[in-house]
Amino acid sequence: MRQSGQYTAQPLPVSNIVHKDSSQRASVLQHVSQNIRRLRHAAELSQSALAEKSGVSRRMLVAIEAGEKNVSLTTLDRLAEALEVAFSDLIQAPDNRDPSRINELAWTGVHPGSKATLLASSAASREVELWEWRLEPGEVYSAEADADGWSEQLYVCEGELTLVIEDQQHRLAAGEFYSFGSNRVHAYRNDGAVATRFVRNVVI
Repeated sequence: MRQSGQYTAQPLPVSNIVHKDSSQRASVLQHVSQNIRRLRHAAELSQSALAEKSGVSRRMLVAIEAGEKNVSLTTLDRLAEALEVAFSDLIQAPDNRDPSRINELAWTGVHPGSKATLLASSAASREVELWEWRLEPGEVYSAEADADGWSEQLYVCEGELTLVIEDQQHRLAAGEFYSFGSNRVHAYRNDGAVATRFVRNVVI
């Protein structure tokens, strides 16, 4: 809206973790409700205490724990901070055996195809580097082992990537990802006939 020669910012609508019409709604909200209830009990917090600590109303918290309420990403950030856990701890499946590999749909939009998926999570003590890599056919990049505590997250955008970790090989096609501790000798290799593009997060 324009008034008196100046633009007045309009508040943006808060996006829920999943749109109410999404087919994925039930599972992710169930994960959220179970995780928040479990973590709240582990922290020995009542619903009222968590509501006060997080700034989320008790009424909303009750509905979230019952799996009856769409919840925004911002609300989940507040609850995660109050519970002193990572955001990923709230949305991953409670029986997930690999906490670094999340692969959970975290948001869907009103328009079909609009979505955000949290693929992986790693603890960082210092910084995270975001890289875009391109390997032509036959190209290989060999890396020495990093320091203990370092890790990497790879997401293949185009082509196929062969990830070699010591004596193990992992073939990743476009759309696939992998997270691993990089304190081992590793290499990226393109064994295909077309260029490979992938995103690499270095977590330090």
